[in-house]
Amino acid sequence: MAEQQSESGAGVYSVGITVRGYETDTQGHLNQAVYLQYAEHARWSMLMAAGIRQADLIEKGVGPVALENTLRYRSELRAGEEVSVSCRFLWGERKTFRIEQVFTKPDGTVAAELTGVGGLLDLKERRMVDDPKEYFRALATDARVLDL
Repeated sequence: MAEQQSESGAGVYSVGITVRGYETDTQGHLNQAVYLQYAEHARWSMLMAAGIRQADLIEKGVGPVALENTLRYRSELRAGEEVSVSCRFLWGERKTFRIEQVFTKPDGTVAAELTGVGGLLDLKERRMVDDPKEYFRALATDARVLDL
């Protein structure tokens, strides 16, 4: 699998992925669950590009949680095709933030769009932290990647 990571500008990050044959369904399309895995991979790649590792979050006593995901399929993806998965965090003023992700083929065709709502869970209290963007800002070595 050829995978490339690139920053597309402050606040938007993308990861290139080649669709593997075993990730497809009986119609030859990328399986619906794999879209969520690709999206998760792009989010973690973006956090790592900002200098935030999973271990850093755990050490701080927090963990990211997905509260809602809406995935819209626009054009099929098949084995061997390349797709770029972008990621953008939209910070709110409360306990949650939005995430926008676009799955784009090399010719510019949008294969899918994912919008989500996330937050940071205090791992000890099992409650959402009040201002997740401040946790990310404090942990990041390059907060510009996250548009902070």
